[in-house]
Amino acid sequence: MDVLPDKTALRAWLASRGDRYRVLVPTMGALHRGHVSLFERAREQSARRDGEVIASIFVNPTQFGPGEDFSAYPRPLEADLETCRAHGVDAVFVPGTGDMYSEDRSITITESRLSKTLCGASRPGHFDGVGTVVAKLFLLTQPAAAVFGQKDFQQLAVIRRLVRDLDFPIEIVGAPTIREADGLALSSRNAYLTPEQRVQAPLLQRALADTARGITEGRLATPAAAREAFFAAFAAATLARLDYFEIVDTTSLESLAAFGRNEPRLLAAAFFGTTRLIDNVGLS
Repeated sequence: MDVLPDKTALRAWLASRGDRYRVLVPTMGALHRGHVSLFERAREQSARRDGEVIASIFVNPTQFGPGEDFSAYPRPLEADLETCRAHGVDAVFVPGTGDMYSEDRSITITESRLSKTLCGASRPGHFDGVGTVVAKLFLLTQPAAAVFGQKDFQQLAVIRRLVRDLDFPIEIVGAPTIREADGLALSSRNAYLTPEQRVQAPLLQRALADTARGITEGRLATPAAAREAFFAAFAAATLARLDYFEIVDTTSLESLAAFGRNEPRLLAAAFFGTTRLIDNVGLS
């Protein structure tokens, strides 16, 4: 596995590879089983074309807002590289902040529709930072496809819109959320939970899943009824503060007033102490 510490090394590596089919997995490091599943999905995708997998590890400062955990974000680089090596990644791009952003930078990408609600409402500017860094990574690594997890469902929707609107010739592959045995979605932020919070954290997924089941079975005929059911179920999480719960159209992320032809997605975020967890489910 090749480790590429800057753009110069990346460009030299790309020149040596020729016109190969390449799948990108962008990460911010602190890798866990959820990331491993993305590497495995990328390996499956690349194997169809005798291709290769490139990952990036970059803690992107432009997607962190004031008071968020940029400085405290874990950066276990050597362990992360070993995880990449053990799971079939061919190369890892590990740039520094100065290599990715010029001090006098003045151009960014702004998303004006999908990013204004849900997590975007709580984290103004976050998805502009995500869109900008992902566009840069696409241009730098030149992939034919890129894999993103469905746990960050709004992010996945924004990136799909980025590719569509800016005509990137890249296939975006959404990979299923990986969970602990009790249903909690894997996240680097789970490590911040106290033991008591960790016990209650799976209630977020359970409330989402129970509500989705009620919609599928016809017991919850309207979004209003589904919202009431979710709030009642999540009330058992006495250590949590709900940030949002929404039932949205899968593509547009617009809140649904009624169930019909639109495919709904249930999304929620909650604070357990200062730790903010997100999750989402579709209808089975």
